[in-house]
Amino acid sequence: MIETYPTGGVLADVAALAMEAELAAALRTHGRASLVATGGRSPGPVFDRLARSTAVDWSRVVVTLSDERCVPPDDPASNAKAVRERLLTGPAAKAHLLSLWPTPEPAALAGLQPFDVVMLGMGEDGHVASLIPGDPDLEDALTTADLLRPAPAGLGKPPVARVTLTLSALADARAIFLLIAGEAKRGVIERALAGEDLPVGRLLSRCRPRIRILWTPDGG
Repeated sequence: MIETYPTGGVLADVAALAMEAELAAALRTHGRASLVATGGRSPGPVFDRLARSTAVDWSRVVVTLSDERCVPPDDPASNAKAVRERLLTGPAAKAHLLSLWPTPEPAALAGLQPFDVVMLGMGEDGHVASLIPGDPDLEDALTTADLLRPAPAGLGKPPVARVTLTLSALADARAIFLLIAGEAKRGVIERALAGEDLPVGRLLSRCRPRIRILWTPDGG
């Protein structure tokens, strides 16, 4: 179930091509497509490759985020800033970005359900998006049918307040790509697959047939 790639570059190539194919298929079948991007280090090289794709009619693609830090849009910690600078360039500049902060649009998000492609990273504590162990309201975010939940300051890196898609919003996607690197994170995935109750494990149990786990030992 864990796909292994020798380097981060190879992993990014495979992920970008697979996401491109899923987006193109969505455009053929229902005329528009949605892509949920993620923060952290893993997606940057995938963004770079997707941005160059001419196989996707980006003018009919809506890009949103799995989670966002509650910081100004030009703050280096903003996930939307990374998406604008590395994904929404070249051909992909025609895509529409639906931000989660400071003005999340629940109705617009609901109109995208189920998402066509979800891209996620994972922390060494087993968190995905901002579904972070230690959040007193984590169980609610993992079980609610709502699409969005706040996450309090003091969790994650940096420890700022956040807004996150819930497990329900993520797990209903047509295709999910979980990008991880390093031995420590592989160990977390293996623990989750063995049944340890982690946010990533809840995701895997909900959507295992529709999720690809792409791992490389290259990096952390």
